[in-house]
Amino acid sequence: MINSIQHFCENGVKRLTNVFKTYTDDLTKIAEMVYGVTDEVTRLGCSMIAEEWESYDELLRERKDLRRGWYIVRRDETSLLTSLGEVVYHKTLFKNVATGESCYLLDQLMGLEHHARITEDAEARILQEASESSYRKGGASASINGESISKEAVMNKLHRLEFPVLKTAEKKELRTLYIDADEDHVALQYLEKKGDIRKPRINTVMPWIIYVYEGVEGDEEGRPRLINPRYFGGVYDGQEAASRLWTEVLEYLDEAYDLDAVERIYINGDGAAWIRTGEKIIPKSKFALDKYHMHKYIIAATSHLEDSAEDAMGEIYRAIHRKKKWMAEGTFERIIGITDKETKRKAVEQAKAYILGNWSGIMIAMKSGDSNVRCSAEGHVSHVYADRMSSRPLGWCRTGADKMSRLRIYRQNQGNMLELVRYQKKEMKQVSGAEEIIYSATEMIRMEKANKRKLGVLADLPVYDIPYPQIKKIAALKNHIWGL
Repeated sequence: MINSIQHFCENGVKRLTNVFKTYTDDLTKIAEMVYGVTDEVTRLGCSMIAEEWESYDELLRERKDLRRGWYIVRRDETSLLTSLGEVVYHKTLFKNVATGESCYLLDQLMGLEHHARITEDAEARILQEASESSYRKGGASASINGESISKEAVMNKLHRLEFPVLKTAEKKELRTLYIDADEDHVALQYLEKKGDIRKPRINTVMPWIIYVYEGVEGDEEGRPRLINPRYFGGVYDGQEAASRLWTEVLEYLDEAYDLDAVERIYINGDGAAWIRTGEKIIPKSKFALDKYHMHKYIIAATSHLEDSAEDAMGEIYRAIHRKKKWMAEGTFERIIGITDKETKRKAVEQAKAYILGNWSGIMIAMKSGDSNVRCSAEGHVSHVYADRMSSRPLGWCRTGADKMSRLRIYRQNQGNMLELVRYQKKEMKQVSGAEEIIYSATEMIRMEKANKRKLGVLADLPVYDIPYPQIKKIAALKNHIWGL
């Protein structure tokens, strides 16, 4: 009986082993098939794109009326990195009779810059990944088939970025608005050039963040969520830069809200000078001290008192709730009087200066009676900036820190990366002589005859029977050949 059971178990194990082996083999085959199909589809897609681009180039070569004033020099092979992969195709170099300049008119039609090697869609993928992880991973994400660019190239693209002004679709009427502000601390590799940081090491830059919102509500899981937040930020230095940032916020407020209808705007923060500048620029605004920092300094002033710490802390809080500044000042003086250690005494003096210096902000937060007057800036700094810029041991240059902080702000505002890439393109002038062509009657008849010879049987069909792609390409070429 025992032998039978053992034999049954051994056979069962073998059968299970065979089943699992077959299942694993099937999974491997499925994975290989998926990878194979993906590779084949991307190759096919790149081939179709190359064929389409070359068809436009062929039209440019054949239709002299579409490129008046330009003659053919030569045809070259080139490549572009797209989000599918590298596309290899041919394009024609033309020369302008009047100006003598040479250019690839197909590049003008496609909106490519001189010596461009990457398309908009691939660049958008790079920026999306670089904003979330690293330059290296951003370069590796250029295309789905593994084609990549170097991390240095990604960094250079980031450094050249310009960002659009935040716009809004409608103007709202609200009685109260809220603004939170804070900064991150980002480590620098160098100030102006590598090796210029000396002792004492001042190698930190602080990108600022400001966000405007309409209130706080609970989400489906009961967690607080900001209503319609809009973010601003970047690396700024000094009073003038602070005024410039707050002016940018004011311009958005003026566009998004009827400021005449707004009764109060609360600015929540830790009391830094650049944050208090907002009171001077934003109308109807009042500064309210972030309770997190208030508690932090009160704890710092009392934690060394051991058994008496709770009583001392209670006295400071009572003074705040009773709105009696002199009472809080007296409590701090008594704490200083019984503090022997010099370092602790300095900490108490610093806490006293902070609490009394921001007393008006504490009172605004106490008197408002508005549950929305609470600052979530610490969490937003962590989520928007620190996750990418300072939570790991990273080093930045000032330009990189500024551009990355602005890219993270753009991302937080639900900005589209493809639209950001297209925003970088400068408005180009039309090719000389291509702005408008007015033909004489003789020229029109001659062109019509030439057209009939070229179209063959298509010439006898009504216009709407000519293949749509052909009409579409000709229209695109007539309307979108641009000059450098």
